[in-house]
Order: sequence, then structure tokens, then C-alpha cells
Amino acid sequence: MINVVEKRLSEGKFVLIAEIGVNYYDIARKLNITNMQAAKMMVLEAKNAGIHAVKFQTYKAETLAAKDSPSYWDTSEESTTSQFALFKKFDAFGVKEYQELSNFCNQIGIEFCSTPFDFESADYLDDMMNIYKISSSDLSNLPFISYIAKKNKPILLSIGASNLDEIQRAVHTIRQYNDKKLTLLHCVLEYPTPYEHANLSKIRTLKETFPDVYIGYSDHTKPDEEYDVIKTAYLLGAQVIEKHFTLDKSLPGNDHYHAMDVHDAEEMLKNIDKIDMLKGIGDLRALASEAAARQNARRSIVTKCAISKGTKITADLLTFKRPGTGISPTLLEKVIGKISTKNLPEDKILQQDDFE
Repeated sequence: MINVVEKRLSEGKFVLIAEIGVNYYDIARKLNITNMQAAKMMVLEAKNAGIHAVKFQTYKAETLAAKDSPSYWDTSEESTTSQFALFKKFDAFGVKEYQELSNFCNQIGIEFCSTPFDFESADYLDDMMNIYKISSSDLSNLPFISYIAKKNKPILLSIGASNLDEIQRAVHTIRQYNDKKLTLLHCVLEYPTPYEHANLSKIRTLKETFPDVYIGYSDHTKPDEEYDVIKTAYLLGAQVIEKHFTLDKSLPGNDHYHAMDVHDAEEMLKNIDKIDMLKGIGDLRALASEAAARQNARRSIVTKCAISKGTKITADLLTFKRPGTGISPTLLEKVIGKISTKNLPEDKILQQDDFE
């Protein structure tokens, strides 16, 4: 199995996960192709865009939501008002189909993952993926979290609509059974998330509160032209970005209207690369590219007036001027009291052989 996410986390590199979710159903209808063809097309497009991993959602409506389950999304974008009714539209795939998708991902070189929403899917997905994703909706489902933690694989845990004590309980539950890489994903359960509700400072707070885990961001805002949401999240410490993925943001329904498309993904990755370039390495030392400026813009000890051979050097005979090709002012105390070995003209950049 392709193992990109864990490897990049270990190397301190950025990870972009395309949450295909169940968007392939709508793509299939639009293009008049099968759901599997659409799912594979989306995986391939994600791979070609440079995305590191794709994520699906594995559930059956009957085990996920009661029939009397109200919507919590923008019904002007997705008109279905029942969770059960919505999920029922998108739950045709089972173990056979996800195995085929996992195999396809391995063939083309992108990591496969799918969020399980029940114990059965948690079991059969185990052999197909290297990392588990737990939805924000299951943050308080401690029996389910324990069950997944016992699989002893890295975990991505979304923490949308949660309070600190709930996050702490979930993390504690995982750590009782699992010491693998754990990533907490800041998330706002508002579809789409208005920019003013993104609350990205929570990423920094999570890093301070949970210093022993990785921090990421599961984004539900609509992509902005400059990708400021993603860039800000990354600069605040989100090493993993998970975002819904589509091939057509204009499609009505479930998760297209706040998703990224291929162009968005490519631009996001370019922006992250630029940020990494701008951030540099952070070492507290001069860059090689600063060598000429370091030498020529710094100062040397310079004679303030002409000095005859044999003169004992005193401070009033000296000043400090550019360039820094002579004796540094940091060595002034070692120059004071020395005897000149030659006649030194005014404005002479002093060198070590000018003294005894």
C-alpha cells in the first residue's frame, strides 16, 4: 500500500488530502458513466494535480442516521432535509468497490483512505489503507474510537463542533490503545463555512495544547482566489490540509459547492511551495548569499589620521568604516597598545601585519 501521509508527516512536509467523499456519484451522473469510472477518474485527476492522498466515505444510511434526522447543511445548496435520505443516495459501494479503489490508488501512486462510519467498514477497510480517519461526528463515540485505535494504525481525528474536554477524552481514549501518529484536524461543521467563522487561530491553540501530536485542518470554506484560508492555516501550523474535491464546483448537491477542483489543488500546492521557500531553514546564521554584503557592508578599524612607524596605537587615532575587509571593531581592545610596524596613512584599513 502507498504510504505517503505518514512518511511526509515524519519528514515535516505538507500533506494535501483530497476528500472525494461521495462526490463521484454526481460526476458519474453528469458524464453518464458508472460510479466506479467516476471515482477512478477523480482519483487520477487528484494524482495528476500533485495531491498526496484521496479519501472516501464508507457508510450505509441505515447504520449512520435515524430516518428522522434533520439536515445541518445549507439547504439552498443541498435541498435534502433528512440526513438519512441524503446518505441513502450515496451508499451503494461496499467492500468489493473500496478494494478496487484501493488497488487503483496503489497502481497509480496515490494513498487511499476512507472514513469508516461503522464497525463493519472499519474492519474491512483495515487491509486497504495505512491510516484511519475518524469523523468529527464520531468524536464523542468513544466505543468506536477505541475500536479503531486498537487497529494500531496512525489516525486523523477531526474535531469539528467540539469543546476542549471532548477533544481530551478522545485523545486519551486513542492513546490508551495506540501510540502511532495522531493528527488532530481543526474543522468547522458548517457547510460551507463562512470565512469569518473559519477560526484558524484554533490551529495555533491546538499546537500549544497538544504538543505531542500533529495538527491539521479540514476545510469547508469555499476556495478563495488567493487561497488565503489554506495559506493562513498552514502558516499557523496545519501540516495536513484535508479538503473536499470535485471536478465541477457548479454541480448542485452534497459537497461540490465548497470543494476544491484540480486547478485549486494545483494552486494551493504552488502556494505552499512558495511559503516553504520564503520560510527557509530558520537557522541563526548568515546565508552564503549574504557573503559579499557581510564583507562590504560591515566596518573595519581605520586610521583617523596618519600614524608614524613605531607609534603606540591609542583609541583616538582610530575610527570605524566600511568595508569589513580589515580588522573587525570587535577586536579593538587587541589593537589598542600595539606598535605600528610601518608608516600608516590616514584612512588606512588596518590589517594584522600593520603591527608588531
